[in-house]
Amino acid sequence: MTKINKKGENPFQQLVKSRRSIRRYLEKPVEREKILTCIEAARLAPSADNVQPWRFLIIDDPELKSQLAKEVFSGIYYISKFAAKAPVLIMILARLDIIANRIGKQIQNIHFYLIDIGIAGEHIVLQAEELGLGTCWIGWFNSRKARRFLKIPRKYKIVSLMAVGSYEKRPPKEKKRKKLEEIVWFNRMEE
Repeated sequence: MTKINKKGENPFQQLVKSRRSIRRYLEKPVEREKILTCIEAARLAPSADNVQPWRFLIIDDPELKSQLAKEVFSGIYYISKFAAKAPVLIMILARLDIIANRIGKQIQNIHFYLIDIGIAGEHIVLQAEELGLGTCWIGWFNSRKARRFLKIPRKYKIVSLMAVGSYEKRPPKEKKRKKLEEIVWFNRMEE
């Protein structure tokens, strides 16, 4: 039986409400066991036609991470430089297959691998939160320089970076979100 707190929330709802994008990290290394626990959560995510397109390059060596940050967070990407302070950066890559990701894109006009990566990435985010780690998705970085610097083969598409690390816990702020009535319909759309 699921335990409900005083606000009527189950543990999963509490986890989702407490999670936020962290931009200030403590100078404390993250144990590889915790990183692998997060990646295991991503590995178990569903994907279109079960192609499991996700691949993860973990950057936890401080010197390498510092050099990478100088490359990918310079110039117009300066706004993402906070991620250089995170103890871990996860490069999220996609290995595209022919059927689900190329033919499916042509027929449905949807990049299924982006949905798959989003699900897997969110599994990382929620698992990290449960382990007491903060995360932040980063889409604003120089992927060309990242590819060159890390020598990533062309068969992998760079999708995102994710900063991971310990952070100072604070009471969660109320998230500004639209009301349910604004985003959901049953059986037909009403404007």
